[in-house]
Amino acid sequence: MARRISHVVHSLSLSLMNGFLRVLSYIHPYKVPAIINIFLNILAVIFSLVSLVMVIPFLNILFDKQAPLLEKPTFSLSTEWITGSFNYYLSQIILQEGKLPALLFVCCTVILVFFLKNLFRYGALHFMAGIRSGVVRDIRANVFQKMLHLPISYFSKERKGDLTARLTTDIQQIEWSIMSFLEVTFREPITIIIYLASMLIISPQLTLFVLLVLPITGFIIGKIGKTLKKKSLQAQGKLGQLMTIIEESITGLRVIKGFNAQGQQFQRFQDINQAHYRLLKSMQRRNDLSSPLSEFLSICIVAIVLYFGGRLVLSETSTLQAETFIAFMVIFSQILSPAKSFSNAFYHIQKGIASVDRVASIIDAPTTIQDHPQATNIDTFQQQIQFKDVHFAYTPHIPTLSNINLTISKGSIIALVGASGAGKSTLADLLPRFYDATKGQILLDGQDIRQYKLQDLRQLMGIVTQQPLLFNDTIFNNIALGMEQVAEEAVIKAAKIANAHQFITLQENGYHTNIGDSGCKLSGGERQRLTIARAILQNPPILILDEATSSLDAASEKLVQEALLQLMKNRTSIVIAHRLSTIQSADEIIVLDKGQIVERGSHKSLILQENGIYRRLVALQAL
Repeated sequence: MARRISHVVHSLSLSLMNGFLRVLSYIHPYKVPAIINIFLNILAVIFSLVSLVMVIPFLNILFDKQAPLLEKPTFSLSTEWITGSFNYYLSQIILQEGKLPALLFVCCTVILVFFLKNLFRYGALHFMAGIRSGVVRDIRANVFQKMLHLPISYFSKERKGDLTARLTTDIQQIEWSIMSFLEVTFREPITIIIYLASMLIISPQLTLFVLLVLPITGFIIGKIGKTLKKKSLQAQGKLGQLMTIIEESITGLRVIKGFNAQGQQFQRFQDINQAHYRLLKSMQRRNDLSSPLSEFLSICIVAIVLYFGGRLVLSETSTLQAETFIAFMVIFSQILSPAKSFSNAFYHIQKGIASVDRVASIIDAPTTIQDHPQATNIDTFQQQIQFKDVHFAYTPHIPTLSNINLTISKGSIIALVGASGAGKSTLADLLPRFYDATKGQILLDGQDIRQYKLQDLRQLMGIVTQQPLLFNDTIFNNIALGMEQVAEEAVIKAAKIANAHQFITLQENGYHTNIGDSGCKLSGGERQRLTIARAILQNPPILILDEATSSLDAASEKLVQEALLQLMKNRTSIVIAHRLSTIQSADEIIVLDKGQIVERGSHKSLILQENGIYRRLVALQAL
């Protein structure tokens, strides 16, 4: 049992340390402001200590415990010279003006010293603010950049709402907890070390006793805070589920209303919301326990030190004087506040480490689709594309594509047809390496596409999907996506070919009109025409068209289809066809069924095959 507990404690400590060190690695670019922060914190603590140490000589002289110092001490870099100089000037004021002016002098000095202390403290916080904000910015940028480079297969396994939560609430939690702890780490240990050193000079015996008692507080607080990380991880997971439901509900609100599913959807939301509430309540109660528990333990320690120190003062054999003991207790009281801040920060860091783990799961996710170490450049397409015995499976042992052997000559139009789930889109996705084949090869001009640089490979291809994908930006920027320094004339020309120029000019700001989230300010046909204009502008040698005209009305479809036919001339085009009437002029039609090529040929040859799948599909669409 003891070994099991030890193993759990070791695992928690290791996880805590790894997460904390991971955040610390982001501080390296900010080492200069970090050093300035530490330096200013040291100055703030020194001035605070000076104001407290002044109490001893003042009490000694005020209550006639020490004779006034009449000779100015010789200069030296030591505490004796500092204390002696203060005693000398204080003695001069008492002898010349009296004790009340001396008291006023001490009070004014305390005010000045505390002003300087807080000035340096503000300076330290000023530099820390830049570190905190910069680290959070860098973590968020690092995560988002990694998300952009992760393979598409990663996002098929993750909920979008949960990923959004990691980029927002989890990173915000890192700022609140770990960066707060970091701020405490940069300040409080310096305070504690300097104060302990001064206490050690005043009374080594009493300081040793304090060092024996203080760890008890940390042990008790550590025991209570161990469950916070686990509960925080669960709570963040539930929050991700909530955001997923919210996103799905907003996107599918028309369907929810149409099927009268509001009650069902709300109940689904409420179940997860209630579970999230219970976790938050439990976490909050543990957080709320930290402050009163720390205060109670602090008072217990103060009482114990008072009793022990009082016995030393009252002892006839002790050299500890009452005024020295008072100064010791004043300094010791200043240690309790940073120690309490440290203990409170421990509670918060448990939640922060849970968020670090969730964010790190994205950063550490393997990027399976990436450049080969010896990848070569490619900027033209010369001959042909070959699929040689290609197999692919999203899930192991459940094949999506099998035994795909296909040659696509340059300039030809290849149509992929088949029932839903036959593997048409998957086959097309293998060419730009959205996925990699699990077996076999895809050759471009005789070389495996995995040997080319990924950016160069995709630069050769223009893609228009069935669902138009637009961004909350201007029409111009959506058409010119991925391209730099594009002339407006070129964008307008592409829009005209895609039959989009007319409706664009009717917009409030023409080509510089913002089209809203996913192009929500436009109709479905208008959105699709913009994606076609985007592909036309890129002018790639290879086109992948996933039923690019399916969202258009009859008039627009005719015009865009003519534009696409012009665009596909002398280009290699792979057309995923749902409307079979649009691909009758294709050079070769590939019929897929259950991930395999079952028929191939021209429209005329396939339509003549009795009991053929293509002939049956054409007949069904004619009906």
